[in-house]
Amino acid sequence: MPRPIGIDLFAGAGGMSLGFEQAGFDIAAAVEIDPIHCATHEYNFPKTKSICASVVDLTGEQIRELSGLHGQDIDVVFGGAPCQGFSMIGKRALDDNRNQLVFHYVRLVRELQPKYCVFENVKGLTLGKHKQFLTELIEALDDAGYHVLTPYKVLNAIDYGVPQSRERLFLIGARRDQAMPAYPAQIAEKVTVRDAIADVPDANQFEQLKSLDSVHVEWTTTGQYARRLRVLEDDPHDFSHRRVFDRNLLTCSLITEHTDESKARFLATKPGTTEKVSRFLRLDPEGVCNTLRAGTDSARGAHTSPRPIHPVFPRVLTVREAARLHSYPDWFRTHVTKWHGFRQIGNSVPPLLGRAVASSVMQALGLTPERPAAPISLGDPTLLQMNMGEAAAYFSVSRTVIAQRARKVLETKTENLEIGQHGADMPELETA
Repeated sequence: MPRPIGIDLFAGAGGMSLGFEQAGFDIAAAVEIDPIHCATHEYNFPKTKSICASVVDLTGEQIRELSGLHGQDIDVVFGGAPCQGFSMIGKRALDDNRNQLVFHYVRLVRELQPKYCVFENVKGLTLGKHKQFLTELIEALDDAGYHVLTPYKVLNAIDYGVPQSRERLFLIGARRDQAMPAYPAQIAEKVTVRDAIADVPDANQFEQLKSLDSVHVEWTTTGQYARRLRVLEDDPHDFSHRRVFDRNLLTCSLITEHTDESKARFLATKPGTTEKVSRFLRLDPEGVCNTLRAGTDSARGAHTSPRPIHPVFPRVLTVREAARLHSYPDWFRTHVTKWHGFRQIGNSVPPLLGRAVASSVMQALGLTPERPAAPISLGDPTLLQMNMGEAAAYFSVSRTVIAQRARKVLETKTENLEIGQHGADMPELETA
């Protein structure tokens, strides 16, 4: 029996795509404007049609045509429009032009007419004057033919098996001829930082990781959460396509080099508290990670967000460790640079949180998810190595589709600059 079909709008690197796939959906198409993110998505989801374009420029019919869905009833459309205009940690303005992307999401839902739609965004959308915007969004979905599950909820990833406190708003809409889903029940058992990353080898022990993002190393993993992410143990609730990958290849682990002074400060910081100079949180191994954030894009200064300090080692987390804390399996790879890698993690929905919501939709469909029998190979690794110009050329789009700030071309070693040494984030720039 064919698996139900999903379409991801504003796909990024694929956190929601993976969550819905794990719940038993096949992701027919993923729309993403950023060529770097689109290339990463294509690597991790080789069976999905990656559409590198803005939702503003696409019609539902074009998405159907590109993904080969002529005449098919689509089961779910999901996505979270860029949310800087709503974020509680940034400027909050209803007239932010980026907020108009939300209405293009509604337009595509109207044109595609899926059985269900899921909208994800920041908690800030539920506060203050933003509530009016949310009311207008619900009214627009109703006008498009969808009942929205109310009262809407803000879900915290920590309640769904993710070792990170991360609150996100989810709106679930059902076409009028479909049963209404329920919000997913919370999972009682909590996962800790130790559960997530204790087994990951210390990247600083490998000279190769000063210039490359991967190294072959054999290591032992004992905890259930980590064993499932490393695919050493079966997860009975994961119905995704199995990927062929090397479990002894430590990936996404390019190191950040720190001064001896910074290392001493990191070690002197009590786990669970903030280091005073860098303002980085040193993780408590028995606690959970704070919300991992993406930082600003190139158009607004290319600043990284504060990265947590490892609970044991005197350094900030690697991208792989952040991915573990975000519930990404070890086969999932980000762009080879730390700048793009952390941006892809910080901008994404934790897969386990996405899976919980997607499973509610699957249940409303009245379907029993099934795991595909045959494993699939991942994409071409060069997709993870492209700079913006190369990725734009690969997808035949302009390299200026993502605004770039004026900057000098720096040598590759710039990628390894320490950030936050003087209490403010320094830009960690993409190298051309």
